[in-house]
Amino acid sequence: MSDIAAELARVREAFDKPTLRLLDRKWAPFVLAVFKSSFSRDRRSVQADLLHTQVDAYLADLRSVGSEVPGKNGRALCVQWMNDLWLYREMGDTSAAKGGNTSGNTSEEFYSLTSHALEALLLVDGLARDRALISESRLTTIVDTARHRATQANPDRQERIRRLDQEIAEKQSERDRLDAGGEVASASNEQMLEGYANLIDLINQLPSDFKRVEESVAGMHRQIINDFRGEERPISEVLDDYLAKTDALMTSTKEGRAFEGAFALLRNDTLMRGLKNDLETILLHPFALELSGSDRRSFMGTVGLIRKGIDDVLTQRNGLSTTLREHIVNHDVVKDRELERMLRDINKELAVWMQTAGPRSTVTAELMPGTLDVEHLQERFYDPMAHLAPPELDDVMGDAPEPPSLDAMRQQGGPLLAEMRDALVSAFSSGDAASVGAAFNALEVTLRRPVEILGMLQIATQVDAVHRAEAVESFETVRPDGSVRSFTVPRIMLTDAETAALAALPYGASEPDLTFDRNE
Repeated sequence: MSDIAAELARVREAFDKPTLRLLDRKWAPFVLAVFKSSFSRDRRSVQADLLHTQVDAYLADLRSVGSEVPGKNGRALCVQWMNDLWLYREMGDTSAAKGGNTSGNTSEEFYSLTSHALEALLLVDGLARDRALISESRLTTIVDTARHRATQANPDRQERIRRLDQEIAEKQSERDRLDAGGEVASASNEQMLEGYANLIDLINQLPSDFKRVEESVAGMHRQIINDFRGEERPISEVLDDYLAKTDALMTSTKEGRAFEGAFALLRNDTLMRGLKNDLETILLHPFALELSGSDRRSFMGTVGLIRKGIDDVLTQRNGLSTTLREHIVNHDVVKDRELERMLRDINKELAVWMQTAGPRSTVTAELMPGTLDVEHLQERFYDPMAHLAPPELDDVMGDAPEPPSLDAMRQQGGPLLAEMRDALVSAFSSGDAASVGAAFNALEVTLRRPVEILGMLQIATQVDAVHRAEAVESFETVRPDGSVRSFTVPRIMLTDAETAALAALPYGASEPDLTFDRNE
């Protein structure tokens, strides 16, 4: 095969992968825009019905501005994208009341992006950037990585010692220079932006890397289950084989081996704390003022992104172990033994039937049992204890406290409008009160409760005497328990006409027929 033919075969194989199939489709911009709008770092899964509704809303919005969109609805498109390996649907537990006290959990379907969709989004984001990634920061990263790997790859002890001595000498020289008062070189905003772009490019690749490990574990999960169900050997002979596969799960695929190699670093809390501090230090540089709030939050969320990726992979791996264990137990105890007992009973019945059956005798057997015509099945049997009368209540009247008197209950109630009306009319008709406050402060203790102020204001409002108040005065109130408290209330004056109107207010069972004249 010529070089071009081999290269064509390799390119065709690449285009057959879901990532490039997504970018090669007519509706690729629409699909990627939906993925970009619906999923993010902080929102890695979306409830299935919610995503269907969101896609329908996106379709309607784009049609309203004249954009060409697919003719299917949101549900059909999501199912198609799932079949194309761009979306992954799984069952998840969601609380009945999220973020608060939960009364129970229900199982719902959630969509998440596959590693192929994440790679396509990463590629499009990289092409959409205006800044070129070739920079001093990128080249420095390449040189430092190459130097570190070359040191690890060289088996020569002396050469490795020489490299380490050289690195120690360089760092010691820089330390001595700074310790002697040398100038501390500060990175420019342009250099920090280049380094930030390089770092963000590496961070953005983490979600798809973690997702590939999850998909690798899930694929092996399905393969082991299918092999286990199709196994013709007895369960006792294959148990050790599948347990061995489970133990070697993370080392049997390249994604699993890569994750196991990085896991030692990822679970190092000291390293993660150091990474978080380094990220905070980077954002303290003046160049960070040019970043948006979302960019800064996303950058600081790198440690959380790493921990979430680790948790997702470990959850997927633990789910595989749990499923295998449950399948082994249920298959052995429930299925094999019950099926064996059923077949043995059938053989016994066949032996009895063959004693009287002729050569061409047949037996009609239903593939599925018929349904019973039963109107009602009793769910609960009669329980005599359910019809016993409840025990008699104990007589506790001797422990009851003394009931309150009528006057005590009135003191705890609302304002005494009739008594307050009569007291105000009496005070202003005799000329003893300069204001409503003065009249109130001269009343009996039983009429000077704080609630009586509200009654007094209600009465004064009904005769339209409150709107003229321009000053305030103090009302000295006495609570039912004897405590005293002062309130500041508008200073209200009553004219003769208002006093007469006040006397005519319908409070109480009977009203006195009085005429008042302040000059008498």
